[in-house]
Parts: sequence; C-alpha cells; structure tokens
Amino acid sequence: MIIDISVTTSSGRQAFLLDKSGILKCYLKSAPEHGKANDEIIEILVKKLKIAKNLINIISGRTSRKKKVKIDIDLEYQDLLKIIL
Repeated sequence: MIIDISVTTSSGRQAFLLDKSGILKCYLKSAPEHGKANDEIIEILVKKLKIAKNLINIISGRTSRKKKVKIDIDLEYQDLLKIIL
C-alpha cells in the first residue's frame, strides 16, 4: 500500500490527522535535518502498526513536506487510518 502524507516538522507533538479535504497529515517533533523527520515518521508507523521497520519505506519526498510512503501490510486504506489516527 502506498499512502500520501503531508508533514509538519518541529511541531512539538507526534500525531496523524485527517483534514477536512481528506489529506493525511503528520505532525512531528523532529526538525527536517539529516533525515530525522523521515526516521520519526517511520518509527511512529512501526509503533502504531506493530510491524517491522523494513516493511515501511519512503519512496518519494525524502526532502519534501509531501511524502509517498510504501507500507507492506495487508490492510485496506480505511483500516490503516483507524489504526494510525
């Protein structure tokens, strides 16, 4: 499954939210430097989904606020949202 995530860094909190237009947003504590924010996204997903780190990969947007994340998991998108939100 590939999901699109809009990221806000240095927000002082860790949270996933679905905004009114249906965009999945991720708020991170880390600053966007040296891959720290990307690592934090992966760590949050690992904890929430209870899967191995190697099953999650940022496939585009490593240096952008808009990211495409591939998650090797057998879930429907709506079920994934129920878990991470």
